[in-house]
Amino acid sequence: MNRRNFLRNSSLAGFTISTLPALAFDGKEKTAPEDFFEDNFQLSETTVDALQQQMQSGKLTAVAITRMYLQRIEAIDKNGPKLNAVIEINPDAIAIAQQMDNERKAGKLRGQLHGIPVLIKDNINTGDKMMTTAGVLALKGNIAKEDAFIVARLREAGAVLLGKTNLSEWANFRSTRSTSGWSSRGGQTKCPYILDRNPSGSSAGSGSAAAANLCCISIGTETDGSVVSPSSVNGLVGIKPTVGLWSRSGIIPISATQDTAGPMCRTVKDAAILLGALTGIDNNDAVTQNSNGKSYKDYTQFLQKDGLKGKKIGIEKSHLEGNENIVALYKQAIELMKKAGAEITEVEIIKPLNDATGNAEFLVLLYEFKDGVNKYLAAANAPMKNLDDVISFNKANEAAAMPFFKQETLIFANSKGDLNSTEYIEALAKTLASRKMLGDLMQQNNLDALCGVTNGLACCIDLINGDYDTGFSLSTPAAISGFPHITVPMGFVHDLPIGISFFATAYTEPKLLSIAYAYEQLSKVRKAPMFKKDLLK
Repeated sequence: MNRRNFLRNSSLAGFTISTLPALAFDGKEKTAPEDFFEDNFQLSETTVDALQQQMQSGKLTAVAITRMYLQRIEAIDKNGPKLNAVIEINPDAIAIAQQMDNERKAGKLRGQLHGIPVLIKDNINTGDKMMTTAGVLALKGNIAKEDAFIVARLREAGAVLLGKTNLSEWANFRSTRSTSGWSSRGGQTKCPYILDRNPSGSSAGSGSAAAANLCCISIGTETDGSVVSPSSVNGLVGIKPTVGLWSRSGIIPISATQDTAGPMCRTVKDAAILLGALTGIDNNDAVTQNSNGKSYKDYTQFLQKDGLKGKKIGIEKSHLEGNENIVALYKQAIELMKKAGAEITEVEIIKPLNDATGNAEFLVLLYEFKDGVNKYLAAANAPMKNLDDVISFNKANEAAAMPFFKQETLIFANSKGDLNSTEYIEALAKTLASRKMLGDLMQQNNLDALCGVTNGLACCIDLINGDYDTGFSLSTPAAISGFPHITVPMGFVHDLPIGISFFATAYTEPKLLSIAYAYEQLSKVRKAPMFKKDLLK
């Protein structure tokens, strides 16, 4: 089960409105129902390769592309359907794009991301004019001293940093009944497919933005499900890398053993391009040392259309029961893999792992969150210097900071001791034992990958009661083990996307990308959102 369920139990840029002339879009908010929107964005569903071809041919420049995306954000995110996916725009975006154009004219190309616009989650430090707040009102004004390691890599690769995305506050680690995609600083983000649904958390804004073509590619972060779940819910390809493949330094933390950032893109190839660009050894994140000799700068070399041929896939048996619409898509996906030459074996992944670990994951997160956040805040420019300060601020500003749900998870974490506590050490041993359990399962069945439904369908936005259990999830096994996990669009149920997951042991991204790419090329079910007002429209 994912952390959400565990906590519970424990033409403006080509955008027009197709309707009567009196409702013509002029850049200002209208009262027309959202289902009138018709999306004619020039860059809709474009890819990194397509944008590179446009810039190489001279048809478009990085500045022109950046302006188009900024106008798109204004039209879709701030007006129109009001997705509320972007929490802050980078005032330097056009200047960065101009620099990339100048370098291109001079014959200097930095790589596949040269001039490509990207949005990143607002818990990742940028040493510029933008804030880093994790959506937390108490951290408003926190201007980081320097880029996070992965942001520095983005800049080196020539990407254009458009801005930051909204998220579930504290990456969904504040309350047991929070609503995904809501933060006290950023408000509620919407799912672009059906607007009264939330885009899942905690990388809600990154998921909504990439799905709605507010950027070419986006970056989220995950502790348990926060990349793969919003990717699944928003019809995206999401990659949670092996913990340590990407550096975590400069990212507001939850867990030193489970946290990682990861790509959230519309295609497997774009996700592979982004994955390779941000790898590297970081002296400020010791875990990255484990990736030495196991990472690649170009993961596109592993994308094979016949990547399923001869592969042995273990499918989660429990996902063959439940919501009949989801089960039907899952069975279709399994048949597709069989026809592509994969050998399918039914296995039990979730129940044995839950039985063995119990509430150990939650205990680990409580301890590591307190330790990590206190260290982050002590060195940050934020007005809050520790978790005590944050809790006190929230109490003093309850109407603005906690209007819908409270902060019992923050309080619980703050009550814990340090990382030498016996309770923590014993819980950590249980979660890390998952690596052997999953490895043994794969070895005993001679499997190349494990597979299942990524997550259930998007929840309705309910700020009073919070999210509800959607019945399917495959995030926790890969999360607590630190193993890589890729989700790919599997299909739609009543216009809501849902993904299929593939994961395996540490640093098997090449094999997983091959499998995911082959599945994507055979299925091709990704489609752009229609911005429906609700399920019945």
